[in-house]
Amino acid sequence: MKMNKGMLVAVGLAALAGCAGNKAVKPHAATASSGSSTQASGAGQSGSMQGTGMASANSGPSLSSFSHMVHFRTNSAAISSANRKIVKKNASYLEAHPNVRVRLEGNTDERGTAQYNMALGWRRADAVKHMLEVLGVSGSQLATISFGKSRPLAMGHDATAWAKNRRVYFNYKYFASK
Repeated sequence: MKMNKGMLVAVGLAALAGCAGNKAVKPHAATASSGSSTQASGAGQSGSMQGTGMASANSGPSLSSFSHMVHFRTNSAAISSANRKIVKKNASYLEAHPNVRVRLEGNTDERGTAQYNMALGWRRADAVKHMLEVLGVSGSQLATISFGKSRPLAMGHDATAWAKNRRVYFNYKYFASK
């Protein structure tokens, strides 16, 4: 019996060690990847993408000429009409550059449980992914991940900060550095 308890404890510790990070990448067919994000707490999410070597200057819109962030209402994964325009601009870029991949990073505000927010982050990232695919972007160019409330862009505890944190970020740098 002691042997079984010891083995159970060892297996449990091994399982916990494997789950130590909160960055669970949701694999999609032909888009599963390994590794972790090199961005810290939303840093660089509004920076210029020039110099990433992902596309030539004369092949469609410049990556820095449109927003890489879609925002959401509280407890919602519905994409508003204003944010649909942002998704469409990203879709145009991805269609013009079929060799470029993007990671769609779902985020939430700080309210709610960690489990609820992780699920909401997935729903938001999946909603953007679905819209991109409907617009003609290949699923092989897209990957999704949820950070839930673990990567706030704004550190405040008010409506303004919460609104900034409810987002999906188009991370073009993630795969460019791989």
